Amino acid sequence: MSVILESSFNVEDFSKPSKFPVCRTELKPEEVLVKLKKLQQAHKDLEDEVKETILLRNIMQQEDDILNAEALQLEGTLNEKEELNRSLQLKCEDLKQETQRQLEQNHQKDELVKQYCFQIQETKLKHRKLRMMFENQLQQLMEQHKNLSTVFTPQTLPAEIQSAEYATEQLLKAEQQKHEQLAELQDRLNHYQTSKMQMDTCDKTT
Repeated sequence: MSVILESSFNVEDFSKPSKFPVCRTELKPEEVLVKLKKLQQAHKDLEDEVKETILLRNIMQQEDDILNAEALQLEGTLNEKEELNRSLQLKCEDLKQETQRQLEQNHQKDELVKQYCFQIQETKLKHRKLRMMFENQLQQLMEQHKNLSTVFTPQTLPAEIQSAEYATEQLLKAEQQKHEQLAELQDRLNHYQTSKMQMDTCDKTT
């Protein structure tokens, strides 16, 4: 909103009857000059006030422009913050889902580790029983060999020896198989434990 004030003073206007009320007494020239100076001073003061008002209006307009620019900048910053907040919320949801998935995987691996530990213990127990059976049979064979002269005849001795050797061979094969199964289970358990440790390390890093 622009304000334009135009004011001019003319001595001829002062002399026109329509501009001033008619004085009942005639003014002296000195009094006329005094009043003229007062009017000129009033006119000057009014012009100064107008200039000051225009200057103040311009300053207020500049401040308003600055405030509008700052408001636009703050609005843009707010939009950026809101967009960043939405992005962070999406990332947070993704991290929650990934954490839940890793927890489920860790739980499954823990269950597998428990299962393999149980199988290893069971295999060790079976191996221990087989070894005890083998030792008992070997002890029996050794006792039988001590009394070969009373227990076996020379004709049946080769067959008995062959049978004992075959039984011993079968027991050794069974023991070897159990060793291989136990080693395989131990390798699988080590693999899952190593994989779980790497996953836990990655979780701590992220």
